[in-house]
Amino acid sequence: AVRWFFRQRADRVVEEVGHRGIELPTFKLTRRGTLIYRLTHDPELREAAQVYSRENGISMAVAMATVERYAREIVPSFNAFLYFRIGIPLAAWISRSLYDVRIGSERGLAALDENTLEDTSVVFVMNHRSNIDYVLLAHLMAHRAALSYAAGEWAYVWPLGRLIGGLGTFFVRRGSGDDLYRRVLERFIQMAVEGGLTQVIFPEGGLSRDGKPREPKIGLLDYMLRRFDPEACDILFVPVGVNYDWVLEDHSLLQSGGPEAGIRGRGGLFASAAGSVVRNLIQARRGGSFRLGSAAVGVGMPVSAREYSASRAIEFRELEREERIEEIQALALLLMQAINDAIPPVAVPLVALALTETPGRTLPEGRLLLRARSLAQGDEPLDYEAALRTLVMRQLVVAGHGRCGPAPGAEKILVYYANSAYR
Repeated sequence: AVRWFFRQRADRVVEEVGHRGIELPTFKLTRRGTLIYRLTHDPELREAAQVYSRENGISMAVAMATVERYAREIVPSFNAFLYFRIGIPLAAWISRSLYDVRIGSERGLAALDENTLEDTSVVFVMNHRSNIDYVLLAHLMAHRAALSYAAGEWAYVWPLGRLIGGLGTFFVRRGSGDDLYRRVLERFIQMAVEGGLTQVIFPEGGLSRDGKPREPKIGLLDYMLRRFDPEACDILFVPVGVNYDWVLEDHSLLQSGGPEAGIRGRGGLFASAAGSVVRNLIQARRGGSFRLGSAAVGVGMPVSAREYSASRAIEFRELEREERIEEIQALALLLMQAINDAIPPVAVPLVALALTETPGRTLPEGRLLLRARSLAQGDEPLDYEAALRTLVMRQLVVAGHGRCGPAPGAEKILVYYANSAYR
């Protein structure tokens, strides 16, 4: 009865969002069981299962059962009612409750609207500062598309796994050494690209631990481009940059091992980050609000896989593995630079950068704020005075007699924010 209710509601929502100009690809609306069937009956995966059975001394039936288990783990069960009637309003409420959400450059979206064709798959590539990244982008893109995220194993934990999967998120094991698992994931990604699914991936593969961009991982990009045929379709990679005045998980990210160290085995969901989140929310509340300052998102110009391969006179599908990996690494670095260029300025990182330029020294408040303004690129008005008050309230900055300086023991977290202001 519950499934019937959600399916009926979902069909109505699909019609409604279609009238608003949001076209959901057939692949996204395909039932989960059908997608799992397609994976388990895919000739390439059956061949991979045969190799797996020989190498591990198991029967073909056991190998195929493993393929099905991996497929069930990866494939989402998108429900339009759950996404547009529950997920998007919840994302809007969370985003607006926690942050003053600001959109920086939207030139990439304008270009996307002009160039998106039927034979084009859109992939948003985004830097990863907080688990709120997912929520912010879904909220800001709600009137354009239903996004499918590549989420880590933390999102698979019950009961979040069912909910997040219903929102269209697919699950990815980070750093899996299982060849069969990687083949199942690869075929799902390729089917999704061919089916026009609008995806969001984080090339860094995990949250930034020090505020700086991480080296890009190329696994998902390789899956997308390994058999890319520029004559049949195109892939538009849309760079998205996000930055925050106050990252909910900042303390846990700076701890040894980062937040992911505490969630291995899926059982410790948010275990290492929960203390940081609660601490920050309580501290914000004591400061008079749950608001954590600004969260800014910028969208850069799309990068066409078709145009990129033509400019380098290459065809990814025809390259030998080593040469293909080298070319995809070059593309990944280009995308990371585009992401970095799209990150809008926010006040707290700029004030933190101005503070950390002269370690161990205090600065006159006026001089500090003037320096922070000079570090900003562009003429976007930012509230540097409010940023300084936030840092003082958080006991990260000591202010008195018209001078400001880092509080004892706060240098590491100030550098974390300062790092996110570099270009």
